[in-house]
Amino acid sequence: MDINDEQKAGQPQDASNEFEEATLDFESAMDELEALVEQMESGDLTLDASLAAFERGVTLTRQCQQALERAELKVQELSQPPASEDAPASSP
Repeated sequence: MDINDEQKAGQPQDASNEFEEATLDFESAMDELEALVEQMESGDLTLDASLAAFERGVTLTRQCQQALERAELKVQELSQPPASEDAPASSP
C-alpha cells in the first residue's frame, strides 16, 4: 500500500468528487437537487458528505436560476411585437 492508499484509507475522500461538475439541463439539475435534499434530510450523510451535498446544491440552484432567467428573457423576446421594416426609425 503506497502513501496515497494509506491517506485514502485513513481519511474520507473528497466528497465533492462524488458529484458531477458539468452543467445540466434544468430538469436534470432539479432532479439532482431534489435527490440531494432527500439525502441530506435522511441524516445518513457524514458531515463532509453533507457539506459537499450542500455545495453541490448551491451550484445546482444557481444553474437553475440562470436557466429560468434565460427562459424569461426568451419569453420576453417572443412576446415583443416584431419590428416593422417599413417603419421609420425614431430619432431622440
